[in-house]
This record gives sequence, C-alpha cells and structure tokens, in this order.
Amino acid sequence: MTNAQILSLVSKWQPQFSGSLLAPSSEEFSTARLVWNGMIDRQPALIARCTSSQDVVSAIKLARAEGLHVSVRGGGHGVSGSAVCQDGLMIDLSPMKKVAVDPTQREAVAEPGVLWGEFDRAAESHGLATTGGQVSHTGIAGLTLGGGLGYLMGKHGAVCDNLLSVDLVTAEGELVTAGHEINPDLFWAARGAGANFGVATSFRYRLHPLAGVLGGLIIHPRERATEFIAFYKDFLRGTPDELDTTLAFLHLPDGTPIVGAIVVYAGSIKEGEKVLEPLRTFGPPVADLVQPMPYTAIQSMVDAGLPAGSRYYWKSNFVDELSRELAEVLRAGANHAPSPLSMVLLFEIKGAIQRVPRDAMAFEHRNHNFEMSIIAQWKNSAEDAANIKWARDLWTAAKPHVSSAVYANHMTADEGLERVRSAYGPAKFARLGQLKAEYDPTNLFCNNHNIPPARA
Repeated sequence: MTNAQILSLVSKWQPQFSGSLLAPSSEEFSTARLVWNGMIDRQPALIARCTSSQDVVSAIKLARAEGLHVSVRGGGHGVSGSAVCQDGLMIDLSPMKKVAVDPTQREAVAEPGVLWGEFDRAAESHGLATTGGQVSHTGIAGLTLGGGLGYLMGKHGAVCDNLLSVDLVTAEGELVTAGHEINPDLFWAARGAGANFGVATSFRYRLHPLAGVLGGLIIHPRERATEFIAFYKDFLRGTPDELDTTLAFLHLPDGTPIVGAIVVYAGSIKEGEKVLEPLRTFGPPVADLVQPMPYTAIQSMVDAGLPAGSRYYWKSNFVDELSRELAEVLRAGANHAPSPLSMVLLFEIKGAIQRVPRDAMAFEHRNHNFEMSIIAQWKNSAEDAANIKWARDLWTAAKPHVSSAVYANHMTADEGLERVRSAYGPAKFARLGQLKAEYDPTNLFCNNHNIPPARA
C-alpha cells in the first residue's frame, strides 16, 4: 500500500474515531509500533489508537471494509510480538487506561490498556488485590486472556479464575459481554484463548483483601545449586496456599551467577516467618532479602531485570516433578548462557489454581506442579543466533524431564500448531475450533497463537 493510499484511508476513516489513526508518516507512529520485546520490528500500514469501545468497533469495521489483517496491542508485553502486524491494521488499546474499584463488592473494572502496576495500585488503595502476574509493566489484557499465572495463584487461583466478565468486540464488529450468565460459551473460550475470539475492551475482576505480603529473594551461590534445589524440593511439601515460590537461576547486576528463590507469603506476617524459616536458614544464603512489603512492591521487584527494549526469546513447558535430572540439566544450561541477562525460572503451581475444575474454561494446565521458563535476554542483534540457540538447546535437553504441555502466554512467535494444541489439550482445542467457527469463521483474529476455525 502506498503512502498516498494510507493517507486516503486516514482521511476517510478518522471521523469514525475519537482516538487517532496513525500513518507511518505520523510523528507518533515509530514509537507506537514498539513493544516490550526489542526483537519485534514490524511496520503496520495503520495504527488505530483507540480510546473507547466504539473506536474498537470502528477499527474492526475499517479492517473488514478495506481488507486489512489485524493485530491487537494491549500492554505490548507478549514475547511473541503478535501485538504488531506487518502491513495491516494494528489496533492499539494502550490509551484505554480506566480502572474503577468497588471496595464494597470487592470488584474492579479495568480497560485493556491498563498495566498490572496501575491496576494493583488502584486495588491496593482499598486494601484489595487479585492475581496479576509477576512483572508490573505487563498488561492486564494479554495475561488474563491467556490464563494468567501470578504470585497469588496458590491462594486465589489464576488471573482468569478471578475474571467475572469481559466485554469483547467480535469479528463482526459487535460489542458483547461474556460472563457466567451471558454468552457463557464465549466466556469459557475467553478465559485462556481470548485473543482468538475478539478484542477485549473491559475486564471485571474479583478482588480479595490483602494488607501486604512477606516476600523477597533468597540468594545462594550457583555452585551450590544442586544442594539448594534438593532442599527446596523437600521444603515445598505441605507448604500452605499462601506461599508462592519461584526457583530462579539468575545473575546479579555485577555478573555473579546465583541460584535462589523468589518467595511471596500472602497471609499473616507472623505465620509467614514461621513457614519460611527453614528456607531462610538453610545454607545459610549469601543474601536474604525477604521482608514485609506492599503487594505492589513484590509485583515490581523484578521489573528492572526484564526491561522494555531488550531482545527476548523464550521456551517453556509445564513440569510435573522437579527431578534431580531436570535440576542438573537446568543448572548446567544456566551456566552456559551466553548472556548474563538470561534466566531460567520455575514457577510453583499449587493450591487454589489446582482446585478449579479443568473443564471450567479454556485454560487447561492446572495439575502440574511447576511452569518452566527459559528466558534468553540480550541487547545486541548480532548476538541473536547464539542466544536463541542457547534457549532452544536447553529446552531440548529438558524435554525428557518435563510435560509436553505449554502455557500459551509464554509461547514465542515460532511455535507451530502442535504446540498451540499442547496449550489446550486435544478435547479443548477441538471445542475451541468449533467456537472459533461460530464467532470468527474467517479467522480475522489470526495474528496470535492461532486456533483455526473448525471445518464443517
């Protein structure tokens, strides 16, 4: 499409928007197309910066009328970079920032451009919180629609378990509400595979009382990883739902390789200190940074380690058992990372997230005990091949010791259809395909971890 054609579209369609339509010649365009993963360098034909649900309706109508494929940007944090399309219409929801908390009903309604840090601050001002990931500059939209793991999932379930309803603009350009009582099939699909079924314009969440947490990082030297992981595995047995942990292979800012655990106890500080005492005294650690803090503080604790603009490539799977063999594979792999910015994380899964019936929604993998994320991060494009190879090689080495199941939110852009199927399992994938044929038969929403419409 030529620049003149694009400008003609802007002139034609801008009156339909309260927000703005950006052409590549616009001063804002170059910044608006950037997302968290610095590897993503795509050029949409147009960017629709939406400020309302009606703007989203207009964007869908524009795309259908002009034959443009679409992508949808909420927080722009997805590692796959599917928020940005090449030569199509990027529907940018980042200006939609409203959050309204009802402390009496313990509910919150938030728009799709809201980041978790913004949401958490609004809820925390009323002594409330909900499960919301582990990095505060993640967007609420993508995390929720893909399921949503987070520090509170042991006590309160996944993010999608706390979603009460969602407003979506469908592929037909219709604004609908999906919840337990209205459009329940669409609500079922939206909780885990939502990006395939529409553009979410509003989320209503259940909130929970939370005065603060006991949390922080416990650090051990990398050379003691085998000993520490063996103890950590035993320690976890029987720990309460209030405790969430993440096993981490990291580097300190000075480049020192370490192994450790991020711990978050969402309950009585006194009880948390008793529960954590064995973990905090083992070794002893070279540093114990655990202390009482606001939930918003623990939510932003690792933000600086995952900055926007770095280059990222992930490989991940769910894990049933933290076996000695897997621990050794991860230790050896972490030691050979070409970049000190890279990390390997194992997110503990237990408690409330596992008690929700598996058939309740599209989000599937609740019965595993960990989620393994191999996160390659580096700065220089000349180092792309080495860092991507490291992540793939470590993932391949770990495969005999992990489940084939994968978390949709941690999938990269090069995952094939079988990996998407693994995110939902065969039965749910088949049902999602049938619902896709009903709600998006032409597969307008395909710039994602795509579920094709089932054929009649």
